[in-house]
Amino acid sequence: MNLFRGTGVALVTPFHADGSIDWQGLKNLLTHTAQGCDYYVVQGTTGESVTTTAKEKKDLLNFVRINNPKKLPIVYGLGGNNTADCLEKIKKTDWRGVDAILSVSPYYNKPSQEGIYQHYMAIADASPVPVILYNVPGRTGSNISAATTLRLAQHKNIIGIKEASGNMEQCMEIAAHKPADFLLISGDDLLSVPLIALGGVGTISVLANAYPMTFRQMVHKALEGDFAQASQALFQFLAINPLLYAEGNPVGIKEALALQKVCEAHVRLPLVAASSKLKEQIKEAAKQIKE
Repeated sequence: MNLFRGTGVALVTPFHADGSIDWQGLKNLLTHTAQGCDYYVVQGTTGESVTTTAKEKKDLLNFVRINNPKKLPIVYGLGGNNTADCLEKIKKTDWRGVDAILSVSPYYNKPSQEGIYQHYMAIADASPVPVILYNVPGRTGSNISAATTLRLAQHKNIIGIKEASGNMEQCMEIAAHKPADFLLISGDDLLSVPLIALGGVGTISVLANAYPMTFRQMVHKALEGDFAQASQALFQFLAINPLLYAEGNPVGIKEALALQKVCEAHVRLPLVAASSKLKEQIKEAAKQIKE
């Protein structure tokens, strides 16, 4: 599973002002991020997956497959809070060129730990590619406990977890007791270095959309055990990181990408473009990053 060691970029979905997908912007983004990233994550949360249609998801996956400048591994976001619907999506997806699923824990209906376990077991049994769990309680309203993660880690088709709980004690529990080949992946950009120190293998990142080279340096220096250099790279992100979420993700990172002229900053409702104040704050914070 060395495919997913290092930096995975949770790709944004560029849009035109009318809300349609900006395919040239996406091509620019793939070229831009390929400089430093180790794999692509297509249609994760940062890709505004909740507001893309089934056809758009299919087209986006196919576009990344075709326009993959370094033939990087591809992880596809496929999850939800309706297990039967997830299983139907698995049946209907073209899995050519896809190396794994990133599957978010069921949101809104707040299942028990047993419900979360059974949901993921059904997905792992049905999926023709390996499954990476995605724990993000701030969005889902429920947490995948360390005990449930470790229980799921016994399934041969569940290969890792993107941990975005921000709970380092929980991450330590997973790191201490997980199978040797189970991947602990940071879902919080600023916790990448400490999580690698605990045994993590890298990050699925928002920041890497705009700053792939600096983020790569940070992650790979940490993986090499050079935490002094990794921390210096990390500190460059301290000012900009909270701004990326101040008005919703991916509002902030799209603004950073617009500053770099990679793609425009348009988002789909119910998200709205960054306020004038936030735009100025991001512009100033971006000056601290040596990309």
